[in-house]
Amino acid sequence: MNIWGISANSHDAAISVWHDKELQFAAHSERYSGIKNDGDLHNDLLLDAYTHGAPDLIVWYENPLKKTARQFYAGQGLKWKENDVKSYLAKYNLTQKVVYGQHHKSHAAAGYYTSGFKDATVVVIDAIGEFETLTVWQGEGNSLKQVYSQGYPDSMGLWFSAMTQRIGLKPNEEEYILMGMAAYGDPNKYKQAIYNDFFKSINGPEIRFKHNLHRGCLWWRNDLLTDQDYFDIAAATQQIYTEILQGISVWANRKLPSKNIVLMGGCALNCVANSEITGDWENVWIMPNPGDAGSSIGAVAAYIGEQVNWPGAYLGYDMGDKYPVEQTIEVLKKDKIVGVASGKAEFGPRALGHRSLLADPRGAEIKDTVNAIKRRQQFRPFAPAILEEYVHDYFEMPKGITASPFMQFTAKCKKPDEFPAIIHKDGTSRVQTVSKNDSPGFRKLLEEWHAETGCPVLLNTSLNIKGMPMVNDLKDAVAFTEKYNVPVLS
Repeated sequence: MNIWGISANSHDAAISVWHDKELQFAAHSERYSGIKNDGDLHNDLLLDAYTHGAPDLIVWYENPLKKTARQFYAGQGLKWKENDVKSYLAKYNLTQKVVYGQHHKSHAAAGYYTSGFKDATVVVIDAIGEFETLTVWQGEGNSLKQVYSQGYPDSMGLWFSAMTQRIGLKPNEEEYILMGMAAYGDPNKYKQAIYNDFFKSINGPEIRFKHNLHRGCLWWRNDLLTDQDYFDIAAATQQIYTEILQGISVWANRKLPSKNIVLMGGCALNCVANSEITGDWENVWIMPNPGDAGSSIGAVAAYIGEQVNWPGAYLGYDMGDKYPVEQTIEVLKKDKIVGVASGKAEFGPRALGHRSLLADPRGAEIKDTVNAIKRRQQFRPFAPAILEEYVHDYFEMPKGITASPFMQFTAKCKKPDEFPAIIHKDGTSRVQTVSKNDSPGFRKLLEEWHAETGCPVLLNTSLNIKGMPMVNDLKDAVAFTEKYNVPVLS
């Protein structure tokens, strides 16, 4: 039986394709349309999905009736026509039977059923589902039971997005930039003011707000307008989110029996905060696409209702398996920077070696050069990809974390003077470890680079320009080379 999971008609649309409970393919619409966070399906994405089999059943990631009710409650009017999933899918000639999921259960299932854990505590934090904004689940065997729920308008995700907008960034897209800006600010300067002005009460997972932040908070402290003000607001916002996540972690650890934790929802991309709770747990799992696009996987996983085989993050458009190892090393030695587009595209927001801009991390000028290529702010940091067996020689990993294949945690660099290009202002890096079980091509590249240079690390950032999706196919790779004068090898 072929099942398609679909998350669409909102933001960051995606499809997953399953055959007899095996995940075959998953990809974002944005990679095909060229529109960042594209909320609609795309015909080329559908064509790729069809190569893995037409659907016998479609599982939609949330309940449109409940979503419509919440929008009406929020004063957005009656949007049933816009939320009519069957009519929406019919525009793409998808007329198969549709089963509706539940937004937060899709998140939870995407995490738990791909974790490989026999039991787990699952925490889901995002902006908003149908009504829910934060949920906690108990996974045991094939059972996934909700034990806590918080609803709209009290939302950590909405608050974090509102603060993102307040400092001049794009909400629901550039929260990760706020996270990077935080290292340049004083977290204590506005932290108490933010607590006082926004939070009514905090008790474990129960977080109550003084305001409905669905439409942002541009009204807050209009006197704070300088770049340093924005850095200080970012630092306080990040610190508060981290402290609240720590409180949730402590509560969940005491409340539920499992010592395995699964983090899901868009807020699970906050690698700084994630790193502060790892010591509470024996094992941590964050599916590499924990946001709504990943719920195209979660919707089907919830429908199946049992542990599934996790094939890894390389699930998208396939450019072939011949990784350009030798060519890449030659260009790196000569020019220090090179793009690689090879194999199956990563499913998730972070490049993991298949759609990557790579660089020698040892040069003092490399960070500025790569930021200029990507049209990014100069303060923005880059991630290191490192052979897994060397990670503890170069980084102080968070407690209990021995591997980080999906860039989900930050770690203090032990040799910052050697690698200025991958060190942030606070001395940390968002580390990607590459093991012998990960991408064979990318692993071989790192091995060969290490053999030739003595350096087991490469700078790894997504092969895109700020505000644009990652390169997806050969046409995109050629266009990137021509437009930005950076060779992209395939």
